[in-house]
Amino acid sequence: MAEQQRKTKEKIKLFVLICLVKLFFHIEKYLLKIKSINYPEKQSIFSMWHCHQCLVYGIKDKSKFYALISASNDGEIIAKAAECLNIKSVRGSTKRRGVAASLELIEKLKEGNSAAIMVDGPRGPRYKVKDGIINIAKITGIPIVPCAWYSKAKTFLEFNTWDKFKVPFGPCRTVALYGDPIFIPAELTKEETKFWCDKVEKTMLNLQEDLEANYEKYLKA
Repeated sequence: MAEQQRKTKEKIKLFVLICLVKLFFHIEKYLLKIKSINYPEKQSIFSMWHCHQCLVYGIKDKSKFYALISASNDGEIIAKAAECLNIKSVRGSTKRRGVAASLELIEKLKEGNSAAIMVDGPRGPRYKVKDGIINIAKITGIPIVPCAWYSKAKTFLEFNTWDKFKVPFGPCRTVALYGDPIFIPAELTKEETKFWCDKVEKTMLNLQEDLEANYEKYLKA
């Protein structure tokens, strides 16, 4: 009985959190302003840091877009909240439904959709690109587009989490900077896969450094 009560309380708590986050996402889409620089016009696999998940607000054609979101309770909250932005999700991560999620996302990409992958998620290490995105890009032939996101606004909050999660809270002007497409060869050895992981990682870090150093210039562009 006690165990059943505990599970019921957890379900209620999860339901309440989902409702609150969905409400927040819905309101924020009217308050958040994103200036996109070098946004890709072709089908892409967007490479994002876990802390920049809210950058999916800036995806232009959400009708042909899927986000890879973990199968955890935290992922459930994000996935349900993303629905109010018309963003569809594929659920899975390295430890839970990893293979099944990758296969499902590959099918969605082959159908002509774009996708976003949080390359250091769901538990880090922070700013370290895992090989999942490389393998998916290799199989589909769709390029990886590295992303950076930043704002100097006081409403661009940083949470005290492992990834230093960033979230706009209230009126907020941000800039999203997209790198040039990275095409992954169809055949790779283990060492070559690591090379491409490092390349995507370095490109994303350089983009972020560039954006933070030249934020005002990009904002006015």
